[in-house]
Amino acid sequence: MQLRYGTNPQQTAASAAPVRAGAWPLRVLGGEPSYINLLDALSGWQLVREAAGALGRPAAASFKHVSPAGAALAGPLDAATAALYRTDPGAGALTSAYVRARDADPKSSYGDFAAVSHPVDAELADLLGHVVSDGVIAPGFEPGTVAALRRKKKGAFLVVEADPDFVAPPQEERELHGLRLTQARDDVPLHAGLLDDVVCGGPLPASAAEDLLLGLAVVRYTQSNSVCYVRDGATLGIGAGQQSRVDCTRLAGAKAALWWLRRHPAVRTLDFLPSVRRQERVNWQVRFIEGDMTADERARFGRALAAPADGLGADERRAWAAGLTSVAFASDGALPFRDNVDHAARHGVRWIAEPGGSIRSGDVADACREHGITLVHTRLRLFRH
Repeated sequence: MQLRYGTNPQQTAASAAPVRAGAWPLRVLGGEPSYINLLDALSGWQLVREAAGALGRPAAASFKHVSPAGAALAGPLDAATAALYRTDPGAGALTSAYVRARDADPKSSYGDFAAVSHPVDAELADLLGHVVSDGVIAPGFEPGTVAALRRKKKGAFLVVEADPDFVAPPQEERELHGLRLTQARDDVPLHAGLLDDVVCGGPLPASAAEDLLLGLAVVRYTQSNSVCYVRDGATLGIGAGQQSRVDCTRLAGAKAALWWLRRHPAVRTLDFLPSVRRQERVNWQVRFIEGDMTADERARFGRALAAPADGLGADERRAWAAGLTSVAFASDGALPFRDNVDHAARHGVRWIAEPGGSIRSGDVADACREHGITLVHTRLRLFRH
């Protein structure tokens, strides 16, 4: 398969071929993929297939630059999410999963690659037609949906069908600077038994166990170091690709706090002019919450509003932040210091799953006890590079 280009447009000699002759894991039904498109599609498909298989519910992910911006299981849409995407709160399972995934970080999900665990139906196809997205991968498409999706972006929207029965080879290879690296595929299944080693706190509520399993699926397909915050079957914040784990924890925590503040009445009632598009509204909500607009941004923000915005003071922010609770936290590697727990606790974390085995795991456990957090050791590292 010839690709549009490689990682960058100047890398024109790009192609894809199956490892085993004739054994393709996917089919391109519309559009022409690039190298990164296929990386996002294949990673996203593996994540949603594994999450749906482990938890028995439809799953979706919104991928950008080889890491998920968000991932979620099917579930009810809250008022803020339904309003932003102009979606019925009782939307179908697959649509709800994707909307919840995209809403985790809607700024980053701009131009995403969507992945869903079940065949695309008419409702989801209609939604994809109205958001800025580069493509979708699914194990099938209901009648009429491929034709509808092919009309998006003047035919450039990527429609990719995954083979749900495809089994990857037991070994993986990668070439880098003339060197071929080979390793066994990481195919250890994710299951509830990984959460049996409760170090402190507990027992785990069923909902917390589901959130932790979803979190483990997410970090497994996120560039390491990675952590994620999960609540009610949806990610609130994902930290990816940081050299320091605590930086991941703080980055993902900031995203979780932003997700929660987007539900504050002062943000929900921002009165935008009808001409302001959905993504512009998202971006302005984020900048309003962050509170450090430049002079030029303040002027443009004012022109985007039909009525002046009420302020959001520090005391209001702190009071609202205290309302975020029942959050689960998953890490792809051992927490090396207690600072990760201290930062996670600021964002309502009550359950943590991490491999354990650090020389300071005792300090981490002590921090969890201080904050009333249940700590689980999975004994399973899930690095991805």
